[in-house]
Amino acid sequence: MNQEIWFAKTLEQVKKQAREQGGCISEAQVREAFEKLELSGEQLRLVYDYLEKQKIGIGEPVDTDEYLTESERGYLQEYLDELAALPVYSPGQIEGYTIAAMAGEADAQARLAEVYLKDVADIAKLYTGQGVLLEDLIGEGNLALTFGTGMLGSLERPEEAQGMLAKMIMDAMEEYIQENASHKKADRKAADQVNKVADKARELAEELHRKVTPKELAEETGFSEKSIRDAMRMSGFKIEDITAAE
Repeated sequence: MNQEIWFAKTLEQVKKQAREQGGCISEAQVREAFEKLELSGEQLRLVYDYLEKQKIGIGEPVDTDEYLTESERGYLQEYLDELAALPVYSPGQIEGYTIAAMAGEADAQARLAEVYLKDVADIAKLYTGQGVLLEDLIGEGNLALTFGTGMLGSLERPEEAQGMLAKMIMDAMEEYIQENASHKKADRKAADQVNKVADKARELAEELHRKVTPKELAEETGFSEKSIRDAMRMSGFKIEDITAAE
């Protein structure tokens, strides 16, 4: 594995570790993670700067509320206001619900999900600013939490439950962000194809002083006729200089 790939994988591992620690990581932990790469002091500083831009604190958590937009703050406050109406459980009750949830009791699993709903909001704030809405992150986290409370039977001790649920919530949010990025990349690729076809169609139409057919455009540009028709379809048949008629 070359150094660039190793560096990228290590950086992702550091980010994941930091989020599992509540959004922070120590300099010692970063240095240990990158020890094999023998980074210089300046290179490590660049890593710290990058992590801080990802809302990961070095040594102590950053104030994630500072990164929220006005609308996100409004949504978050409404969400927390709704949670305030839920019962507050003592540590002993939470442990009891956890043990019962591990045994498969549905009511205990539902109660336990209520306990950790605020954790979903706290985790979601760590992932804002990555092209997705805070409310969608919270929605994905809540689904993961609900699913996760039914998976606690695999644990040996009740004190492991919160960590397992937090990991499932984070994994769900990260997967959602990745899927959203993939969709945006596909959308950009489609838009680029439409623009290329439209530009070439306009150039040829200006030469011929009329609209062109997909077949004519394919012969002149080297684009396949299928890719041209796909671009027409993706544009909603709004490429003005192409006629569908042959």
